[in-house]
Amino acid sequence: MKEAWRLQLLLLVTCSISLQDSNKPNFVLMMVDDLGVGDLGCYGNKTLRTPNIDALAQDGVKLTHHIAAASLCTPSRAAFLTGRYPVRSGLAGEGRSGVFIFTAASGGLPRQEVTFATTVQRQGYQTALIGKWHLGLNCRSSGDHCHHPGVHGFHYFFGVPLTNLRDCQPGHGTIFQIQKHLPYRTLGIIGVSAALMHCGGLVAISRRLLLSLLALLLAASALTAGFISVIPYFNCVLMRDHVIVEQPFRSENLTQTMTREAVDFIERNSAKPFLLFFSFLQVHTAMFVSAGFRGSSGHGLYGDAIHEVDWSVGEIMRTLDRLGLRENTLVYLTSDQGAHLEEETAGGWNGIYKAGKSTNWEGGIRVPGILRWPGTIPGGKQVDEPTSNMDLFPTVVRLSGAALPDDRQIDGHDLMGLLQGRVQRSNHEFLFHYCNIYLNAVRWRPQNSGSVWKAFYFTPNFSPENQTACFHTQVCFCTPGYVTYHDPPLLFDLSRDPSESTPLSPDTEPDFYAILAKMAEAAASHQSSLKPVENQMSVANMVWKPWLQPCCSSFTRFCQCPHQ
Repeated sequence: MKEAWRLQLLLLVTCSISLQDSNKPNFVLMMVDDLGVGDLGCYGNKTLRTPNIDALAQDGVKLTHHIAAASLCTPSRAAFLTGRYPVRSGLAGEGRSGVFIFTAASGGLPRQEVTFATTVQRQGYQTALIGKWHLGLNCRSSGDHCHHPGVHGFHYFFGVPLTNLRDCQPGHGTIFQIQKHLPYRTLGIIGVSAALMHCGGLVAISRRLLLSLLALLLAASALTAGFISVIPYFNCVLMRDHVIVEQPFRSENLTQTMTREAVDFIERNSAKPFLLFFSFLQVHTAMFVSAGFRGSSGHGLYGDAIHEVDWSVGEIMRTLDRLGLRENTLVYLTSDQGAHLEEETAGGWNGIYKAGKSTNWEGGIRVPGILRWPGTIPGGKQVDEPTSNMDLFPTVVRLSGAALPDDRQIDGHDLMGLLQGRVQRSNHEFLFHYCNIYLNAVRWRPQNSGSVWKAFYFTPNFSPENQTACFHTQVCFCTPGYVTYHDPPLLFDLSRDPSESTPLSPDTEPDFYAILAKMAEAAASHQSSLKPVENQMSVANMVWKPWLQPCCSSFTRFCQCPHQ
């Protein structure tokens, strides 16, 4: 009798757990790298074909005022995963570089940060990250993997710990434009002046000194060339979980491979709740595309790559349909920031919005935002209210049945009220836009107004001046000498001027100073909420460290290993 009672209790508990699991939605979160908001048909593009992504928008909700929390990869992805401004995690640098450029750097997403993957994993979800990580790898040794996706809630990882660099493909150049930062002019002036003084008898320069300086110059040039030539072997690493699969990776068919990995993960976990974060390497330079899509667009490799991304999205959606998971899966598609305009023919289109990646003009941070969940979210709906990629954290956490962390500031807001039409106004009255560690701009959506105000405290110096990009440095920087400070700040009303073409003034906006005062008050309140954290993007945490270098063979072989 007692055994029968125990068996009944066990069956009851098992059924209860199964019922709870069946009520939990799955999550498929897709992030395209450097995709412009104007590159998709559903956002107005007439020359590229994106039928699968357009179908998502048709069957779900399209966000037209969706904002990335940063205009560069590393901080934007940190904010997406944690629901917090990247400055709170220490992922905002003080110097020129705003992203990790070495796999063997020691900075990364701190272990104490809570991601949506960590939270849903505790709720019984199977989790996977397929694709780009770009949030660090090691701290003290080449195998400690202290910043690895596995530390941050992902059961399975197949992808690259850094990003898809120009250096990862032969013939595409290098991101290390060292020659642009060498003081050629100063060295030339010194050299000519010394030669003139020597010839004029004002100063004697020995032949030995001249030869020594020439030897030093040649040695520096050789070291620079050698460094650039070995970077692909050190930075371009493909991993499965904690094991290197290929070094350097070959990118041509990588989207095909990653799509198969995504399909396999969904098939393995179709009977239990899962979260898949599919993080495309495309359409970041160096541009690549598989043979089947080469030449499929009229926009070169960039357009071809978008066609391949759309195909991949379609494959994943068809897998959900085939397994009967369509009605129980929340699908989200976005970009980590705007298109990289400095890449010219290899860059995308940000529609009517000004500038692009690495700036906080709208073209740098206004990104696609598409969510689909048939039966729960109405189809064919458009939301024009300000939303953020940080909003996915509280949305996913609450839908998984978990509570939001109460020991830290969460800057994102649950999207479900807006998506389902239960509320009409965004909970983001203010959004704060950082350029690295510096507060660059503030966005204000007053609760009693249709305006969306945006104030810039400084703006990047474009080069050439008649362009909206920084072609002289390939990305725009945030530091003095590369920006212009504004006092009073530049003020725009995005509801009337979404292209940010004409700053307002006291003559054109009667409440000019009152609006700026309200935004300054909000900025001060926000900044008072920041707590001191270790700067993960300090020079010490950003530089290459040989003892942190992942290497699947040996340094004498430049860490090369073929695909396994």
